[in-house]
Amino acid sequence: MTGPDRRSVKRLAIGGLVHETVTFLPQETELAAFEHRAVRGDEIAQAFAGSNTVYGGFLQVCQDNDIAVEGLLVAECAPSGPVAGAAFEAMADELVSRAVLWREEADGLLLHLHGAMVSRGDTDPEYSLLLRLRAILGDDYPIALAMDLHGNVAVEKAMLADVVCGFRRSPHTDMAETGERAAKLLLGKLAGEIKPVTAFARPGLVLPSIFTATEVSPLSDIMAEMRAETEQAGILDITIFTGFAYADVPAIGATVVAIADGDEALAIRTAERLSARLAEAREALYHTAPLYDPEAALHKAAELLADGVRPVVLLEHADRGNDSTHLLEAMLARGANLGRTAVPYLHDPIGATAATSSGVGSQLMLTLGGKSSELAGLPLLYTGYVKFAGPLRYKITGPYRNGETLDLGLSAVIDNGKIAVIVTSVSSSAVDTDPFTQCGLDIDEFDIIALRSKTHFRAAYEPIAGAILIVETPDWGPAELTTLPYRNAPPGVYPITMAPPNDSFEDVFDDGTNNAD
Repeated sequence: MTGPDRRSVKRLAIGGLVHETVTFLPQETELAAFEHRAVRGDEIAQAFAGSNTVYGGFLQVCQDNDIAVEGLLVAECAPSGPVAGAAFEAMADELVSRAVLWREEADGLLLHLHGAMVSRGDTDPEYSLLLRLRAILGDDYPIALAMDLHGNVAVEKAMLADVVCGFRRSPHTDMAETGERAAKLLLGKLAGEIKPVTAFARPGLVLPSIFTATEVSPLSDIMAEMRAETEQAGILDITIFTGFAYADVPAIGATVVAIADGDEALAIRTAERLSARLAEAREALYHTAPLYDPEAALHKAAELLADGVRPVVLLEHADRGNDSTHLLEAMLARGANLGRTAVPYLHDPIGATAATSSGVGSQLMLTLGGKSSELAGLPLLYTGYVKFAGPLRYKITGPYRNGETLDLGLSAVIDNGKIAVIVTSVSSSAVDTDPFTQCGLDIDEFDIIALRSKTHFRAAYEPIAGAILIVETPDWGPAELTTLPYRNAPPGVYPITMAPPNDSFEDVFDDGTNNAD
């Protein structure tokens, strides 16, 4: 039976509830963290139109097809500990209530979920949310999901949507593109032009975030095969979800999602073929770059600088709270032996407030960082001059989330002459050069740039970095996943339930094998 053409689709609802949950972090993520960036109703279109975000992609397709938009709720915050139960319920209640109001007027729902949210007492609150939406919207109500490449995609959760599309790139420079893919497929289904059927395959592995850069081999080779598979006749869309290793949940791990046009067998064959490729390459995927402890990284950086290589990017990737002090402590200990160093951003609301109160030009002694957990390191005594202080809010100019407004609250640059630390009130990983331009710093002045990103920095920094060194520190986002105390991961997920657990983070560095060049 042929459905209506696209012109008969008058309105689509848009919403999102996004959080990448690090279940090992002890502090719960409260409602206030989401409210800081929450957008509702008509403000969604105003906030995200033209941006490289999923919502920007949703909006572009609606604009191109003369479809009205009804904004529900968009609530996101930076990766952090488990979402407080009451916080999730409050956001879910609002999203569901707004969906109920527009159930009759909107022809479908475009929804952005991360895929790795965990709340206190619920290992898959996104599944719970979708169940509630299905209960009030009905089993036949069209829903399209756009999700993060790092999602832990339980089949039961994904089956509650008509369309599931995920980012194909990390850095996630294709966020708007992903929103467009999901929206176009939903429109095609609504118009009766296509009949999406979805297959899932799980290869039994999970990758640390640092090794999910999609332009780095061997993952880049498999992603190229995925793109080739999408050219098959009858295939509508494919996503390889690499999973999120730092959410200890039953659904942890990679998932391949293939969508075919009415051909379930084709979707199954395609998903299983790519899943098998991931499984056979699992050992190569798990270690794709050398790891350095802080001392080894600084030693290597000094050698590179002596050879004229600059700037050297040091990536303290295991820092999931954006406040680890392990690398900063090592840099302070080296003192004058290092070149000029920048540390954007370090999350410390108390420090940012103190610097703002002290004022630009003042000298300040304070403790910084080390507050998110016992593994983040001890707060460090730091003395420097305040070079910038005040609210830090700007539109992102880098390729990741381009055009979105970032509000970091009261922030400050505290500079001791060798190291300039940008301290923020709101947690965020610096992934582009905006911190320098926004705070009045010249990036060309710095020999070393210490970042806390995983892959997103690569889009902006690979073209300008002389070298990139991955620094492994004893925090809650290590590359060595077998050091983490998993309790809920199912059997057969490489490497976390395929090897005996390691009780000590320090053991990662005992024999120095991870310090190879």
